[in-house]
Amino acid sequence: MSNIPEDLSYTAEHEWVSAPNDGVVRVGITDFAQDALGDVVYAQLPEAGTKVTANEVVGEVESTKSVSDIYAPVSGEVVSRNESLDTDSALINSDPYGDGWLIEIRLAEADAVESLLSASEYEQQVG
Repeated sequence: MSNIPEDLSYTAEHEWVSAPNDGVVRVGITDFAQDALGDVVYAQLPEAGTKVTANEVVGEVESTKSVSDIYAPVSGEVVSRNESLDTDSALINSDPYGDGWLIEIRLAEADAVESLLSASEYEQQVG
């Protein structure tokens, strides 16, 4: 059974989103997604200052099995990327909800997170 923290929001594409903190959310891929990917060997992420649009590709995660696109769960501006992944992309596997986060986005719309899936809705999707 995948780990699905109750305090996060989710997308159908297996990204998680933290609750907004001063209009900024942290984004990563779910435990389910990292498990399906296998050992992550590289993460290509947008730089700070990049404008992103919800549901559009903003990067990719490469594993020993495949390459998967990362979709922006919300629209806004990237304010930081997880530089630790440049040297240790395995953090995505070992700690997907903690040290393995991907990017932080300043929300274009304050209520954007409300349209995402709840933990229980996401759990129903992944079974």
